[in-house]
Amino acid sequence: SLYDPKVGFFGESGLVEICLMHPLDVVKTRFQIQRGKTDPTSYKSLGDCFRTIFQREGLLGFYKGIFPPILAETPKRAVKFFTFEQYKKLLGYASLPPGLAFAVAGLGSGLTEAVVVNPFEVVKVSLQANRSAFTEQPSSFVQARQIIKTDGLGLQGLNKGLTATLGRHGVFNMVYFGFYFNVKNILPVSKDPNLEFLRKFGIGLVSGTIASIINIPFDVAKSRIQGPQPVPGEIKYRTCFKTMATTSILVHMGGAVMLLVYEYVYAWLQETFNHKESL
Repeated sequence: SLYDPKVGFFGESGLVEICLMHPLDVVKTRFQIQRGKTDPTSYKSLGDCFRTIFQREGLLGFYKGIFPPILAETPKRAVKFFTFEQYKKLLGYASLPPGLAFAVAGLGSGLTEAVVVNPFEVVKVSLQANRSAFTEQPSSFVQARQIIKTDGLGLQGLNKGLTATLGRHGVFNMVYFGFYFNVKNILPVSKDPNLEFLRKFGIGLVSGTIASIINIPFDVAKSRIQGPQPVPGEIKYRTCFKTMATTSILVHMGGAVMLLVYEYVYAWLQETFNHKESL
C-alpha cells in the first residue's frame, strides 16, 4: 500500500502541537517583524504583546494564520520523519560515522521539508502581521490568491523567503536530530520505564532548545522577508535574540514531545505491522 499509517499518525498528532503553540508563534512573529523602538506601535515586552493583541484583536487574534500550518501539518510531518529515515538509510551506504549520519540526514530532511512548507509560511506570516480584528482579515485562501495574483508563484510571491526557510528548517533539523540521537546513544538506558521516558524527554527538550537558539537568525530573516519590509538599518542584529529567544524556545518545546511520540509510536507500529505480516 502507498499509504503508510505511521506517516499519517505523525501528521495528525502534530495538530495538537499547533493548537497549543500557535498563540506563541503569533507573538514570536509580531516581535520579528516589528519596527524599531521609535515606532509607537512597537510592543514593549512579551506581556505587552499578549495584552495588546487580546485588547485590540480579541482572543482569536492569537490564532491568526492558523489554517495554513494545519493544512501543511500532515505533509510536513510526513516529509520530516519519512525523509529523515530515507536519508539515514542512504547515508548508511556512504560509511559515514553514525553521529555524522544523523546530522546530515536531519539536514536533508529539513531542506526537503522547507520546500513543502514555504508557501504555507508565506500566507501564515502575512496573516499574522495583520493587526486588524480577526473577523476583519481575509481568509487564508483569499490571502493566498491575492499573493499569487500580485506577485505570482515564484521567489517574490508564494515562495518568497525560500532561501531563509531552507536555512531555518535545514539547520534546525540538523541540530535537532543530530543532537538527540547522538546524545541518546551516549547516555545509558534506564531499565525503569518512567526514568527512560524522562531521559528521552530531557534530551528532546535540550535538543529543541539548542536547535531553536541556533535557528533564530534564520527564523527572523524568514519572517522579515515574508512580512512587512523593514527600513534598512532600523533593526540591529542583537534584536534577533531579544525576547524572541524566549518565544522561539517555547514554540519549539512541543518538538520534545513530538520526537518522543515519534520514537514510541513508531516502535509500536513497527512491531504491530511486522506481527501482522508474519501471520
